[in-house]
Amino acid sequence: MAPDPSSTKQFYGTSSPWEARIGYYRAVRRGNQIYVSGSTAADPDSPPEAPTVRFPGDALQQTRLILNEIIQAIQVVGGQGAESIVRCRMFVSRKEDCTAVGEGFREILGKQLGGQVGAAATMIVVANGFVDDKMLVEIEADAIVEEE
Repeated sequence: MAPDPSSTKQFYGTSSPWEARIGYYRAVRRGNQIYVSGSTAADPDSPPEAPTVRFPGDALQQTRLILNEIIQAIQVVGGQGAESIVRCRMFVSRKEDCTAVGEGFREILGKQLGGQVGAAATMIVVANGFVDDKMLVEIEADAIVEEE
């Protein structure tokens, strides 16, 4: 008997230095659910022993980059993209960057885009920041693949 496809996991990994260093996947799909790991603006071409961050000091650009990488990860494992996202959690290292992060979210996943784009969202300020001080935002997302 063939395994039930809804019981097997699909994985998507990138060249992110943090994925290599810690050993996690960017996204995991099981059945119609996709979970995208906390994603940052880490430079995928930097080595795991010395990761660098793209757009240091620019929370808006980091947010745009991260959300587009999340959408790409969802598409790789079979989701539509932005339309598949149902929840985002945004972690911000500096309170003053919350407006910029919100602007980036609105541009890419905001409900005003219409159609099936829009997600439940949470934004949390992380008091002591991230593993690299140049990381201003980290975002994770959950998505659902529509059954055809």
